[in-house]
Amino acid sequence: MAKKAPRGDEADYVVVGSGSSGAAIAGRLAQSGASVIVLEAGKSDEQLLIKKPGLVGPMHAVPQLKNLNDWGYYGVPQKHVLDRRMPVPRGKVVGGSSSINGMVYVRGNRANFDSWAAEGNTGWDADSVNAAYKRMEDFEDGENAFRGAGGPIRVTRNKIPQEGSLQFIDATSDALGCKILDDYNAESQEGVSRMQQNAADGLRYSASRGYLHHLAPPTLELQSGVLAKKILFENGRAVGVEVVDKNGPRVVRAGKEVILSAGFVGSAQLLMLSGIGHAEHLKEHGIDVLADLPVGDNMHDHMFHALTFHVSTSKNKGSAPYFARGLARELLKPGTTFLANSVFEAVAFLRTSQADVAPDLQLHLLPWAYVSPNQDAPIRHDVDKRPALTVLSTLIYPKSRGTLRLASADPTAAPLIDFQYLSDPADLEVLAEGSEMVREIFASKAFKGAVKEEIHPGTNLRGQELRDAILNRATSVYHGVGTCRMGVDELAVVGPDLKVRGVEGLRVCDASIMPSITGGNTNAPAIMIGELGAQLVLGSGS
Repeated sequence: MAKKAPRGDEADYVVVGSGSSGAAIAGRLAQSGASVIVLEAGKSDEQLLIKKPGLVGPMHAVPQLKNLNDWGYYGVPQKHVLDRRMPVPRGKVVGGSSSINGMVYVRGNRANFDSWAAEGNTGWDADSVNAAYKRMEDFEDGENAFRGAGGPIRVTRNKIPQEGSLQFIDATSDALGCKILDDYNAESQEGVSRMQQNAADGLRYSASRGYLHHLAPPTLELQSGVLAKKILFENGRAVGVEVVDKNGPRVVRAGKEVILSAGFVGSAQLLMLSGIGHAEHLKEHGIDVLADLPVGDNMHDHMFHALTFHVSTSKNKGSAPYFARGLARELLKPGTTFLANSVFEAVAFLRTSQADVAPDLQLHLLPWAYVSPNQDAPIRHDVDKRPALTVLSTLIYPKSRGTLRLASADPTAAPLIDFQYLSDPADLEVLAEGSEMVREIFASKAFKGAVKEEIHPGTNLRGQELRDAILNRATSVYHGVGTCRMGVDELAVVGPDLKVRGVEGLRVCDASIMPSITGGNTNAPAIMIGELGAQLVLGSGS
């Protein structure tokens, strides 16, 4: 048996994190001919659990599977949400969170990016990011002014949606008078539609599958099982990363730049461990201050309230036997069962009375009953086994802002994640109004009598009682962003070129740089940030 080649310890670019942004920026930099080393703390993504799209359900629901590829973080008690401690899943695996998410492909609203540009982030306007999206996409409908073809990430629609999902689309249009859209990722987002997914031919198209495995640039070296401990600086310039793997500590040096793509948790944590952050906070942990920057501020997230209805036209996908039978069929005929697709089949972008320039409510449709009342540990309640549809009524423009801080100077210690959910009262109002809109949808004649009852939270809960219930039921959509904010003012950690202020040779390239969260699931925008980030690096000649 041939010996494995020794791991490299130097490259033009060292990228920390192989997730949504990290895989994209690393793949494109290596494609240019530059040498790139990608450092990933997790293991290989060549697992059936990850590759088969429909297994995302059991991946998050079955305790024995939940922590296989996850850092296992929990937030601090949320004082505005009954002091609940909510899970904060983050992918600890090649592909990062793009390897464990629901594969919901949403670019965001064009107004999101124009607002970034209006704050001084030149080059991040809607037209500029559209060009980056087009480069990364291989959309099943082909190329047009808004969509790309031939890129590393395949984007499709579920070919076998169930009847209940199609009824939901008609019912949303009927009840609320919104458009049925063919493509919510094109010019206009507002309306209801079949969900798009970064999955095709029975495979998850994570960032790693698209940019590392399929693009496979020869000058890229992926090193898994490697924990980044600290960025190494010489004369104010980042020159490498101190790491530890199964063989012990070592330094991986960067001839040109170090790029952090460890996500909204990992990138902020590594900056602080390396002396970049709020000076007083770093001193509390005995860390020498290199740059006094607001790292860990501006943290925010999407939040949803799940409403579940007993619907006879839904298939019971929430049971173990259903998944077992589906897996057996899928292994015999790959790509032909519900497991070949994301579990999400329909989506809507709607306006509550609180909306401004864009729809402020997103509805995700799930084909089974949701756990009630919430996902918090250690208590988990049984899932209703009747045929059901669940709508995740989602607040997509939260006003609440939280912080991420170090718990200690130990790089293996989980940081303190405090989203301050619902600290702004307006956020609860959007969730409550959205919940009532969902009830209108399920009262529509388009369901043709298939809706039998509201299982959770129950039709008896209205007004203040509904709001009280939401405090116990609302849950993160796992879309944390903003801890290394991009901007041109003193509240920024990085500039529009993604360079960390006050030091040289260091950039952050992931969802942590978002000044404000995008309108919809954040995986596609995170991949886009990696795609556009590569252009910024290559254009700078560094």
